[in-house]
Amino acid sequence: MLKIEGIMKRFGGLIAVDQVSLQVNQGEIFGLIGPNGAGKTTFFNILTGIYKPDAGTIMFEGEPIHGLKPYRIAKSGISRTFQNIRLLKEESVLDNVKLGMFGKTSSGLWAAILGLRTAKEEEAFVHAESQRLLELVGLADFEQLEAGSLSYGNQRRVEIARALVVRPKMLLLDEPTAGMNAEEVQEMTALIRKIRQNGTTVILIEHNVTMVTGLCDRIAVLDHGVKIADDIPEVVISNQEVIEAYIGKVDVEGVTHSAAN
Repeated sequence: MLKIEGIMKRFGGLIAVDQVSLQVNQGEIFGLIGPNGAGKTTFFNILTGIYKPDAGTIMFEGEPIHGLKPYRIAKSGISRTFQNIRLLKEESVLDNVKLGMFGKTSSGLWAAILGLRTAKEEEAFVHAESQRLLELVGLADFEQLEAGSLSYGNQRRVEIARALVVRPKMLLLDEPTAGMNAEEVQEMTALIRKIRQNGTTVILIEHNVTMVTGLCDRIAVLDHGVKIADDIPEVVISNQEVIEAYIGKVDVEGVTHSAAN
């Protein structure tokens, strides 16, 4: 479904993503992990058109999308959430989800002002779809509350609902369990499985390695922008290079040298 070949991104003299290649199959839950500063979010920003790659190709369902503007990539069927929650905090939960349909609607301002039938039908559809997604993520009873009044975990759910309202073929989740307690992590894991069951392929960035290994079909690991592993979870977590990327190297005297140093 998604085939990436030799993607590279530089920021001045820093290579943030270095010749990364991978593929994601339809229906998979694919995990992308790595230490802080490994290039994971930069990689997502390349996939969604926020950054243009300096080299490499990205094929989505057989069509090239590298270099396209973000709205074009979104229309092709790829939707995402962000590491830092981006909601209109003073607007209702329902209205925040409705915003996700902005690029899919066609009625203009005058159609709405004049109350044309097409505008009314479109508004009814957007309303119903937004309610359906809020029910999917477990927030059906929260739709009229201000988004900013919700807990951190529920704000994450609102953002996921907004990303899903356009019925994407592929959903990119950037640290969906960040800041959550153990119970909320379990609930988010169940939600991601439900999203996959409904036919959406999922790629997620996550620091909770236990959650990722229990959820994902395959995992790729980035370290300083380089892919150092790409396999099923059992193989990845036993990979010596991956272990060293997270906890550092142990020298002959048994002293651990942190990966951060």
